[in-house]
Amino acid sequence: MGAAGRQRRIVRRCPAAVWPLHSRRGDLRGPSRGDTRRSRGGGTVSQSPPQGAIAEFAGAEGLIAAVRAARAAGWSQLDAHAPHPVPEAAEALGARAAPVAWIAAAAGISGATIAYGVSWYLSVHDYPLNVGGRPPDAWPVFLPAAYIVGVLWAAAAALLGMLRLNRLPRLHHPVFHARGFHRASQDRYFLHLSAEDPLFEPEAALDFLRGLAPLRVSVVRAA
Repeated sequence: MGAAGRQRRIVRRCPAAVWPLHSRRGDLRGPSRGDTRRSRGGGTVSQSPPQGAIAEFAGAEGLIAAVRAARAAGWSQLDAHAPHPVPEAAEALGARAAPVAWIAAAAGISGATIAYGVSWYLSVHDYPLNVGGRPPDAWPVFLPAAYIVGVLWAAAAALLGMLRLNRLPRLHHPVFHARGFHRASQDRYFLHLSAEDPLFEPEAALDFLRGLAPLRVSVVRAA
């Protein structure tokens, strides 16, 4: 092969394609209204305002006694979390039967009454028809529609009422950030004092919870 057919090799310096990029320090966030704490890097990381205080107990007896003590001390915004129903704790919290049944009954009666009234008005006044010689106000004819509408309204009201009373849909709650709270569905019992309570002060709430002989106490924050 001649010189024209030979492959030529070009030798030159090739600069690095990508310069090394180091991650930024995680403590370079700006200040906020919340408290601050020292990070491992030596800086400060902002904290969200406290949402409450929580205490962890090993058994239901400790939770029941803690709820009763909190009620006796004047706490009104508190809640208990347990892996199974604890009727004594619910009674101490002042829990009452949910009015879902009354909401469903009122909606069902209202829906049935409206459906019956509309059917009667259409058949008697708006567009009366002579069907087989039957009178326009034959009430048995209006019952199926009234029954169906009443059932639909009652079911919808029961669902919406349940969601409203439980403040749903809410897929997240600050208490989920509490240390060890995942065991509330396994073998631990928790008493949560909300920051919405007029008595709430972070240190005072923690001191009160420590006096109830819990396994652990901590401040609840949003993140």
